Amino acid sequence: MSKRFKLLAIVLALVTFAAACSSDDGGDTSASEDTSTGADAVDQTQGGDLTFYMITHSDDGPFWSVVKRGAEAAAADVGVNLEWKPGNNDPQQMVQDIEAAITAGADGIAASLPDPDALTGPLQRAVAAGIPVYTLNSGVDFYKEIGATSHVGQTETVAGNGAGERFNAAGAGHVLCVFQEESNVGLTERCNGLEETFSGTVTVAFGGLDADQTQQEATINALLAEDPSIDAVLGTGPVIAVSALRASDAVGRDAIIGGFDITPEIIDAIEAGDIAFTVDQQQYLQGYLPVILMYLEQTNQNTAGGGLPILTGPGFVTPDNAAQVKALVAAGTR
Repeated sequence: MSKRFKLLAIVLALVTFAAACSSDDGGDTSASEDTSTGADAVDQTQGGDLTFYMITHSDDGPFWSVVKRGAEAAAADVGVNLEWKPGNNDPQQMVQDIEAAITAGADGIAASLPDPDALTGPLQRAVAAGIPVYTLNSGVDFYKEIGATSHVGQTETVAGNGAGERFNAAGAGHVLCVFQEESNVGLTERCNGLEETFSGTVTVAFGGLDADQTQQEATINALLAEDPSIDAVLGTGPVIAVSALRASDAVGRDAIIGGFDITPEIIDAIEAGDIAFTVDQQQYLQGYLPVILMYLEQTNQNTAGGGLPILTGPGFVTPDNAAQVKALVAAGTR
């Protein structure tokens, strides 16, 4: 067995274990059973002839740069062509990129789903055209409706639940949940999950775009100044969580700060004890795994997940483990 296929065997085994089941037990037999003759069998050396599209709402910031790095690493490992299409939080740009990928005859499409109303139809057309589709990052509640093979990411509501429990343990009474993208359903789910488990008061507000951190900090500053009872802030991303820390310091509020995802800056703040935690969805896997899964589906008729999402989180980075994660952040894989 070649080194490449040893790697693929290990990855597939891990993914299947994480999903707790395999699609080989039933469902669409065209995707899970090999009924071809020897003459028609797939040639697994033809990875270089495959082109996969990863179409996301990426702004190529610190979070998405790690997703991209994971996707590029996977493409290099299996020898396929990767078209990285960042939508910069514009669903209409993503729609155009999906339609272009269909027209180009993509061998697979992996797409985030920040705006299901805009993106479900185009992705359903990709499935109807015979293109394997995987959703990633956002879209866990909609991938089945699309007809996607699986979803790679975390369940945002469950992640928010975990954040609420941590604020309860820290003794918070009023959490401000601030989000950085107005049309991203995943961020709404994070705040909703917080409300489900947090025993105190939750206020949800748009805190401004990550692209303008000065304005973001000013917006959060105003929200804190408006309501002195707010003693905790959950930022639904790493950049906005750090903006919340600065805003809290600026108004002299010793607020408990939590965040989502990882950047060097938020890890430094956690290590210093200034931010209590961040929810880690392991975004490197969200780039890496869809490429591997599309490759295996195209070349070996393998699918994973058994109809369930393949979860990459949530985990938590706290002062207890920040030092260990920090080296991996520096390496660009966390």
